Amino acid sequence: MVPVRLDHLEVFAAIVRAGGFRAAAAERGVSSSVISQTMNALEASLGLRLLNRTTRSVAPTEAGERLLQRLQPALEDVRHALVELGQLRDVPSGQIRINAPGPAVDHVLCPLAFAFMDRYREVSIELVSDAAIVDIVAQGFDAGVRFGRQLAQDMIAVPLGPPLRYAIVASPDYVNRRDRPVVPSDLVLHDCIRRRYPGGTLSTWAFEKARESLEIEPQGRLTLSSAQQELQAAVAGQGIAHVFEDYARDALADGRLVELLADWSPSLPSWFLYYPNRRHSSAAMRAFVDFVRERSRYVGVRDEGDHEATR
Repeated sequence: MVPVRLDHLEVFAAIVRAGGFRAAAAERGVSSSVISQTMNALEASLGLRLLNRTTRSVAPTEAGERLLQRLQPALEDVRHALVELGQLRDVPSGQIRINAPGPAVDHVLCPLAFAFMDRYREVSIELVSDAAIVDIVAQGFDAGVRFGRQLAQDMIAVPLGPPLRYAIVASPDYVNRRDRPVVPSDLVLHDCIRRRYPGGTLSTWAFEKARESLEIEPQGRLTLSSAQQELQAAVAGQGIAHVFEDYARDALADGRLVELLADWSPSLPSWFLYYPNRRHSSAAMRAFVDFVRERSRYVGVRDEGDHEATR
């Protein structure tokens, strides 16, 4: 049997539904001859007559009736599937998966996601905390978040918030027990709380003041793997921590921590949301990007539009 084209089956169903070749042709916006040729080709492929034709009417044969019984539910399922796909394109729904470092999830993405989901009830969001650089497309993510614009080629980047800043913090008790550092080099005399990244490297601390900049490798007895742990250790008086200011803000405000070397803390680029440069993204993803840009304007973040990242 010659392979049957699905569009030919749809024409057959349209002829029966419309009650004739001419009505089916008008419904589909083609000529009657095209409908007739399509039907002839379908019957030739199957080796069966599907329609009994007279000058006044068209009716399915026994073979045509059997085919219709299976064909009509299948075509209806296809129509429903296409409607659902259209809703994904036009109405925000479905899931958005985002890969991001822990600090971005904690202080930027979670508040954004909560507010976005309140507005768009048909959208679900999965946030995956990951400090490693991953291929978001290969691993099934719709978007990722990274520091600055050091992103893969053919990605679109949108700023997520204002510039970032690290804070050097310690508990008042620790500061009272030790000499307060005045310049970054004084940190060699202190217990610094170190952080080891998932890849095994230890973090370095960067400083900048006027035209002078330097980077140190902190030394200390305690090594941890997250900013929350570092903050907890600093509050407990275990040493000096180097964390994003967002983590330390509450503890600084209520006096559990004090900031050190504040005049040496440089301003850093913001977090950026990045996603593949594709024409046909889902309505949910488009809505989320618009929502990010709306919130960025609300908090005074300069939005220069979408930026295409380069290596």
